[in-house]
Amino acid sequence: MFSVFESTVAFRYLRARRQEGFISVTAWFSFLGIALGVAALIIVMSVMNGFRHELLTKIIGMNGHLAIYSNTGTLPNYDTLTEKVKSLPGITGANPIVEGQAMATAHDNATGVMVHGMRLEDLAQRKSVVDNFMMGGMHLFDRPNGAIIGKRLAEKLNLVLGDKITLVSPQGNATAFGMMPRTRTFEVAGIFNAGMLQYDLHYVFIPLEAAQKFFQLGQGVTGIEVFTERPEYIESYADRVLILMGEDNVHVFDWQKANKEFFSTIKVERNVMFIILTLIILVASFNVISTLIMLVKDKSRDIAILRTMGATRGMVMRIFFIAGSAIGVCGALIGTLIGLVFSWNIDNLRQLIESLSGTELFRAEVYFLSKLPARVDGGEVIGVVCLALLLSFLASLYPAWRASRLDPVEALRYE
Repeated sequence: MFSVFESTVAFRYLRARRQEGFISVTAWFSFLGIALGVAALIIVMSVMNGFRHELLTKIIGMNGHLAIYSNTGTLPNYDTLTEKVKSLPGITGANPIVEGQAMATAHDNATGVMVHGMRLEDLAQRKSVVDNFMMGGMHLFDRPNGAIIGKRLAEKLNLVLGDKITLVSPQGNATAFGMMPRTRTFEVAGIFNAGMLQYDLHYVFIPLEAAQKFFQLGQGVTGIEVFTERPEYIESYADRVLILMGEDNVHVFDWQKANKEFFSTIKVERNVMFIILTLIILVASFNVISTLIMLVKDKSRDIAILRTMGATRGMVMRIFFIAGSAIGVCGALIGTLIGLVFSWNIDNLRQLIESLSGTELFRAEVYFLSKLPARVDGGEVIGVVCLALLLSFLASLYPAWRASRLDPVEALRYE
């Protein structure tokens, strides 16, 4: 496609001589602009992908893909209902659960928590808890007063394994002296670190029977959590569950509805950042145009000599097209390398910057996760590189065409 002669001349034009220093500087700035634009785009897209993947994994890993709730407040005969749900095709698991809000107190500290009452065998299936124990374990949970809490809740209430934690229900008990708060004390049987603030700070797991007594549900539960083979198609499973259970008796709430606004916000931010960072590559492409136009003007005499020696307009056009494209190709490749290295080590770099600056760049209270995630998508990386190359090639066309249309007689006359 391109001859050795054309490539040699093109790369020779990009090497600076003293009188061509300014052109070389602009070429370097164009190269850096494309490289930084590609790197920034890859890093940001990887981080946004990491956020979505980590949040989705932790949300689905800690909670069911969908939950069945009674329209009357409690679900009696929940074991029978659970077995019926498990019999549906595509359902991988289901378990009864008692959910309720409470106040947790210990060592003169207090905070609001979400209490989850579950059986030992059901909680043992939650990998987000079982695989992330810092202290204790499931073997200590099978007690009437055992409780498993998150790392940040333990830190906030100054709790360690074996300490007592008191739960206060918002519904009190009616006595002769008025409404008295309903309380129950549990022993910390385990402390987990799921890596997500919402769970590590607010979730308390207690045995199912203890939760039924604490919230005065009798022999009922508040809901049934359901796990499916394909959580991304949760709506189809929800329809089957409603038909099985009877739409008048229950309602379902899936993970997409529960987190719709959250994931929609991430998607919008991701698209906006893509557009903004693409502008960086676009600006760098305009720098390629200005660099090549100046190069054509500076090399007008050389072009005229090449034409008089037999070089065709196509050869001249390809020489300057190669020169412009080389800036884009090198910038895209270097930018890709930088972007991948940063993406693969983003959290280590964050920790290094935090240790050097003494500031906290990534607060779990704001971003919900305990570490900065990044997930590189090969298809997106290829797309970013192709976009940068396309803009660079398009930016090289006009200056190359202008060089090919240069009249040798006019160029030599004004030299």
